[in-house]
Amino acid sequence: MIRSILIGIVAGARSMTPLAMVANAARKGELPADNGAPRFLSHPLVSLGTTALAVYELVGDKQKTAPDRIIWPAIVIRSLNAAFAGAALAPRHQRFAAAALTGATAVIASYATFALRMHAMDEHGQTSTGFVEDAIVLSAATAAIRAPLST
Repeated sequence: MIRSILIGIVAGARSMTPLAMVANAARKGELPADNGAPRFLSHPLVSLGTTALAVYELVGDKQKTAPDRIIWPAIVIRSLNAAFAGAALAPRHQRFAAAALTGATAVIASYATFALRMHAMDEHGQTSTGFVEDAIVLSAATAAIRAPLST
């Protein structure tokens, strides 16, 4: 379930990126054959919509008015998004365990990435640290999609 754990870490930093990456992979037929993803996830409009939301989040994260990722509504949304994405990446017979593991990973990663970001912002500012975090998040999300399937 390495894919699900990685996507949970990604969700800790960016709540919409996991869904966008999984929807795009589903649309392109890049998910494992026996995955837990619902069919609608591969629809082009779902892919487009989740990508638009992810881009909006990437842009909004650099704004001074962006809410903290550790406020409870953000934690709930990101853990649910992560659980859905993690289940979609896992083999069908592991989707419920993957959803639970991914949701929990996202909560833990939210606090960890928030602490790291706050520390980095003290020295480098919000925008530059946001771009570095984006690069890490997108790389990790790509790795999650392309990681070998573990059983």
